[in-house]
Amino acid sequence: MKKIYYLSSCDTCKRIMNEIGIPQSFQLQDIKTEGLTEKELEELYNLAGSYEALFSKRAQLYKKRNLKEQQLLEEDFKNLLLEHYTFLKRPVIVNNDEIFIGNSKKTVEAAKNSIHSSS
Repeated sequence: MKKIYYLSSCDTCKRIMNEIGIPQSFQLQDIKTEGLTEKELEELYNLAGSYEALFSKRAQLYKKRNLKEQQLLEEDFKNLLLEHYTFLKRPVIVNNDEIFIGNSKKTVEAAKNSIHSSS
């Protein structure tokens, strides 16, 4: 699978996608207009190893709901990810059996190397 989960209104996502130079073979999914399905989330979980790895603790709802004060379990992270798109750490880039989550320089560079060495 070659897919990118992103937010079209997110300047950081746009910048990263431009910087990487996404090949046309990749499927793009704007998570605001086309939310994550349970099946898609399971696929991401299998690559990432945990729901928490996919979860953005920077999301405004995370702060608003005071989730920082709670002991969240993997099941909680899963339910929150399915509930609202802003909980997904973005972008999530899947290149076959590799997953790159978030926007750190190191992650973006690794994604770029993976995509352009395999295409």
